[in-house]
Amino acid sequence: QVQLVESGGGLVQPGGSLRLSCAASGAGFSLNNMGWYRQAPGKEREWIATIIGGGSTNYADSVKGRFTISRDNAKNTVYLQMNRLEPEDTSVYYCYGSRASGWSKYWGQGTQVTVSS
Repeated sequence: QVQLVESGGGLVQPGGSLRLSCAASGAGFSLNNMGWYRQAPGKEREWIATIIGGGSTNYADSVKGRFTISRDNAKNTVYLQMNRLEPEDTSVYYCYGSRASGWSKYWGQGTQVTVSS
């Protein structure tokens, strides 16, 4: 059974940084596509970033230039480095993995990020 476990969320002041991690296990196959979504209270889940196994990345306009996604294939882990955080970034952040684009996604349980002074 595939499991994705996020860590690294918390409370940070505006302008600060956080690094989220998501470790995958139990797949028995490669999760070629991994990435992050977020969901704020009362809003729909929003895609943030994707990284493909070869290392190519894509970002939502709302985070481009501030967030960086990376992965360690040996550790089956994906990271999200978040810099210059804004109160609007406050959300529950979910990582996902899938075998390829268009395939079913496996989801983590989510980690809360709160940006507030």
